Amino acid sequence: MGSVTNPAGPAAAGPAGTPVVGRGREVELLVAALEAGAHVVLEGPPGTGKTTLLRSVAEEAELPFVFVEGNAELTPARLVGHFDPAQVLERGYNPETFVDGPLAEALRSGALLYVEEINRIPEETLNVLITVMSEGELHVPRLGRITAHEGFRLVAAMNPFDAVGTARISSAVYDRVCRIAMGYQTAGDETAVVALRGPEVDEQWRAKVVSLVRRTREHPDVHIGSSVRGAIDIVRITTALAARRGRKTTDWRAGLDAALVALSGRIRLAESGSRSAEDIVRELYTAEFGREPADDADGAPDGGDASGGA
Repeated sequence: MGSVTNPAGPAAAGPAGTPVVGRGREVELLVAALEAGAHVVLEGPPGTGKTTLLRSVAEEAELPFVFVEGNAELTPARLVGHFDPAQVLERGYNPETFVDGPLAEALRSGALLYVEEINRIPEETLNVLITVMSEGELHVPRLGRITAHEGFRLVAAMNPFDAVGTARISSAVYDRVCRIAMGYQTAGDETAVVALRGPEVDEQWRAKVVSLVRRTREHPDVHIGSSVRGAIDIVRITTALAARRGRKTTDWRAGLDAALVALSGRIRLAESGSRSAEDIVRELYTAEFGREPADDADGAPDGGDASGGA
């Protein structure tokens, strides 16, 4: 496969110009594994940049990229491909009547096959991938053998903390892949991501929004906290709300309302807890931004800097 320049750079260019922030080590490890001919699993919670990372590597190395969304409806036929029934009636079973699925497409073109949420796909579909990783080829009834073109690699992603609608990945899969663990980025890196993907706002206020989101990952009543996507949405929604209300972006009430909208559905509460997600978001917001200023409580227009000290 093609080489990737400056793999340890702090912000390598990603798809459509989206930078990969603070993932120099993971980029370097992924590139080395792919160049060595290995298949790879990227393992980490949502919002840690797994897809962006791989797209960046594929783009810079000028490699074809085939995306597959992992879910319970991904049957072997949808993954591999199928014979077109109308064409079969007219012309019979031959290569011209076979419609390639993403796996066949990636094998023929030597592409990176990216399977998102691999732990959500059915076992029979997973067995097809195991065979391809082991043999480097695929046998399709009535079609024959499809051999992997040079450069073909399978890269899968999974969230190890999500137990809803998922299955345990077998040792047969792990025995055929290399694993790269991707945790949450540093506060500085997440703040840089929000700055890149959100509107321009006060820097100190933006940093406090990121800090608020990071607090959700440490609260004792929260099983799974929000990713950096929650911070991006808070900044975007607050900006829109403040504009509609004729107030500053740092307005305390606009920020709280945006946080409730952006975070209450993202956090997963501990089963033993009795509080609502909204209660926890309000608690964390107050801890980060302070109590509601008097001018905000009175609803005065353009209530000044209510950023909680930002």
